[in-house]
Amino acid sequence: MEYRKKTTRRLLLFAAATMVSGHFILCAGQDISFSVSMENPNSHTFQVTMLCTGLEDSSVSLVMPTWTPGYYQILDFAENVSNLKAFDGKGEPVGLVQKEQYRWNTDRYVASLTVEYDVLAERNFVATPYLDPERGYIVPGGLFFYPEGEIGSPVSVRIEPPGSWKDIATGLERVKGQENTFIAGNYDVLYDSPLLIGELEELPSFTVRGVPHYFTGYKLGDFDRPALIRDLQKIVQVATDLFDHIPYDHYTFIGIGPGRGGIEHANSTTVSFNGNNLSTPDQYTGVLFFLAHEYFHTYNVKRIRPIELGPFDYIGGSRTHMLWVSEGLSVYYEYLIMKRAGLCQEVELLGAFQRNIKANETRPGRLVQTLAEASYETWRDGPFGGMGDGANKTISYYDKGPLVGLFLDLEIRHATDNSRSLDDVMRRLYTEYYREKGRGFTEDEFRMVCEETAGTNLDDIFEYVYTTRELDFNRYLGYAGYELDRSSFTVRELPLASEPQLKIRSGWLNGSQ
Repeated sequence: MEYRKKTTRRLLLFAAATMVSGHFILCAGQDISFSVSMENPNSHTFQVTMLCTGLEDSSVSLVMPTWTPGYYQILDFAENVSNLKAFDGKGEPVGLVQKEQYRWNTDRYVASLTVEYDVLAERNFVATPYLDPERGYIVPGGLFFYPEGEIGSPVSVRIEPPGSWKDIATGLERVKGQENTFIAGNYDVLYDSPLLIGELEELPSFTVRGVPHYFTGYKLGDFDRPALIRDLQKIVQVATDLFDHIPYDHYTFIGIGPGRGGIEHANSTTVSFNGNNLSTPDQYTGVLFFLAHEYFHTYNVKRIRPIELGPFDYIGGSRTHMLWVSEGLSVYYEYLIMKRAGLCQEVELLGAFQRNIKANETRPGRLVQTLAEASYETWRDGPFGGMGDGANKTISYYDKGPLVGLFLDLEIRHATDNSRSLDDVMRRLYTEYYREKGRGFTEDEFRMVCEETAGTNLDDIFEYVYTTRELDFNRYLGYAGYELDRSSFTVRELPLASEPQLKIRSGWLNGSQ
């Protein structure tokens, strides 16, 4: 009897959740809605109800993703699902047959389907759902099933927060007139839009090119809030000026609490954030570098992307040899954006490269694994390469990637007398492949754009991507009047830099040509 009461309550709440402006959401294909409650946050368990209608009296295959885009590791979200139950449109039980760890099939045809299940969320990490007595963090790929073949269907989500939790931060669009209800145009949008729920703090918003930007988070800590917002605005301004375009209607920085890591999304980023750790200039600048990196992903990987990174394979993972472009060049541009925004000096910029140089040049794996292989094998090795003996066989595209980006930028400037740069490559990729063709680029297309921008063959540069050839720092640094002291991995100015070298240096540091 208690179970029947609980089920009836969840169905009634869910019926309300699926109503938008007084009627059910209508779309081509199936109509899909979710309701999420947190009845006992101490249990670290979300309660989820899913409703699918318009099934045309067919069998349904329910799939839970094995990973979430932006974190290139298999996470096996389905292992956290329990108490899975299903009912047809009349409330009669429907059997679910588990075909693989991540897939369940209904045992008969149904015209509509209600599914109830719990999700354990006890790992406090930016790529996994988490729930405790103070906040809930929803990574949608770890919470929501998709009916196989229906990735393109619109989805609505209603959140039922417990107690005094009154705030929800997300990039999803809110449904007007429906409290705590959100809509995604398809599952790709849903899976790219995490939600943070609790008693949150929202910092003053700012606008760039008339578009609002927000910073909302959990236990943000003690720091100079106006200063952070002013500096974030500078970061966003410099990045958007590079492309002369903003591809979203609003953007939210979501601080999920102390920890490590961040994940980029199309109109938001979720970042581990603790304002109590911003007490020194170095700590503060380090956080700005981190936020600049995550924000630049709005362009580089969410729009400028290798062709393998969309449509996503939510089961097998989406492997590419070009994460060095998506991640490595985002590291490179976080450095440039900070310098161009006036938030770091030349010495700090060079110091950032010096750390990458030392990390890469002291790693034995640089003589074994190529940059392209490191990109492809991140699913096995992790984004920072293997640990222990694995360090002797692997590298990190976070270290070598920005160095190859530096070489590529300086080579283009050198070959064109500083009239073009890597900025032109990024702008063309954004305009031609994202805005005009609506797709990612292949490895050959990326190289073609680089060589056409430089007006010359770039065999030497791409050897650093596809072979383990040692990096020739002084050749490329010399284009801008620098050299590398290998004994200390220090980048220093050449004492007799020529006028052309100083011209390239000035253009590179200031984002001009």
